[in-house]
Amino acid sequence: MSRIGNNPILIPEGVNVEINPTSVVVTGKNGSLSQVYDTVTIKKQENVITVSRDKDTNEFKSKHGLYRSLIFNMVEGVTKGFTKELELVGVGYRASNSGQKLEIALGFSHNIILELPIEIKVETINEKGSNPIIKLSSHDKQLLGMVASKIRSFRKPEPYKGKGVKYLGEQIRRKAGKSA
Repeated sequence: MSRIGNNPILIPEGVNVEINPTSVVVTGKNGSLSQVYDTVTIKKQENVITVSRDKDTNEFKSKHGLYRSLIFNMVEGVTKGFTKELELVGVGYRASNSGQKLEIALGFSHNIILELPIEIKVETINEKGSNPIIKLSSHDKQLLGMVASKIRSFRKPEPYKGKGVKYLGEQIRRKAGKSA
């Protein structure tokens, strides 16, 4: 029995949910999101959405909780939105943005210029004496996670000195260097 899938989703004021036979469209003050679904039944009664499955096979059980979480994230995204912050740890690591273009210097022979989707708002924070921070915000949690992961993949944090691009608050497991 899926514990997550059985939880009802409350629809806050100002959010419109449209349920079609194969997709769900959620519209709110931050934008509109849609999700295609199968193997589950989605019902809307007043301000509550419930997700139920038709059979008790493993495929149906796994998608029951998945689609409930995706719809919940869509409702949360169009009302509040999501943010992710990345920290650049290393000497000479810099970040700047102009519009939707993010320029990152990560110790390579060239700067990395990344064109971000229009759904994502980017902000760079460069304060003297602290590491540069890239702040990403969007109403689409999946897209935000993919873009943050892409930026982190340019220079993952390494375990010896801790240099690289890491999520703000992420703990890096450090290793001891060579013993003399």
